[in-house]
Amino acid sequence: MSDIIGRNIPGVIDSILTDYEQGRSIDKLDVFSQPDRKLVTELTLKLIRVIFPGFYKDQAYRIYNVKNNLSLVVEDIAFRLNKQIAVALRYNLPEAEKNEGIEERSQRITLDFLRGIPRIRDYIETDVQATLDGDPAAYSEDEIIFSYPGIRAITIHRLAHALHLLGVPVIPRIMSEYAHSRTGIDIHPGAEIGRHFFIDHGTGIVIGETTVIGDHVKIYQGVTLGALSTKGGRQLKNRKRHPTIKDNVTIYSGASILGGDTVIGEGAIIGGNVFITKSVAPGTQVSVKNQELRYDEGKNMVEKSDLDNEGAWFYVI
Repeated sequence: MSDIIGRNIPGVIDSILTDYEQGRSIDKLDVFSQPDRKLVTELTLKLIRVIFPGFYKDQAYRIYNVKNNLSLVVEDIAFRLNKQIAVALRYNLPEAEKNEGIEERSQRITLDFLRGIPRIRDYIETDVQATLDGDPAAYSEDEIIFSYPGIRAITIHRLAHALHLLGVPVIPRIMSEYAHSRTGIDIHPGAEIGRHFFIDHGTGIVIGETTVIGDHVKIYQGVTLGALSTKGGRQLKNRKRHPTIKDNVTIYSGASILGGDTVIGEGAIIGGNVFITKSVAPGTQVSVKNQELRYDEGKNMVEKSDLDNEGAWFYVI
């Protein structure tokens, strides 16, 4: 380190410490009063091992009896998750309210969440089956569980959603953002998703907080199920801002479906790259009409429609 930098570093540190004293939301220094992102991620990975026993090895446990192994893992999850939930429940509460029944409430939430794991596994089993049924490139359930980002994202979502329904703040969002960082699939933990959900490829999918998705829905990469407008800011909180997707709907890549009043009817097929802000009737097929392709063949520019009008289907939005 040069002499000039070395002499000036203490002054830089003092100026930053002084800046920390302004009491802003970004100035919190007590790391022990906040949820631990690294620990929440570790708990998420342990929960995935509980969901898929035998698919993910845990080097910390070398016990071959399933019950004994599961007992150790679940007890570890329960102990650490309970502490993180208690921290999250206290987070941003006034000091006088931080100990009012928080310990008992966090224990009850932890127990209710763990009791719900068989139901979560039941849903995830249908997601794996939907992926196998819907993707001819998938050769087995094992391949899907080991390698498909869609299954990883929806598994973490179903765990995070369960905690969200139990009123746990912060932690479900940390879980969903971990899944987002690993898969490129962004699902808010508040989104309601039915059985047999199939994400094909998945990169760039965004599913907003108040989205409701029915059973047997298939979504391709780059789909946005979003809000029509966020101009209202905080005034829009707790309002239905994202679309409802009914059963047996297929949404192809790049489609944007926006708005809390927008309902995609049962059995509809939404083509690629469409932009929808109003409801679509059941069974409707939606596509972009007469999209033009340009072929640059040396000096000659040729324009052609990528949809043949004869036999093409589309719904004018």
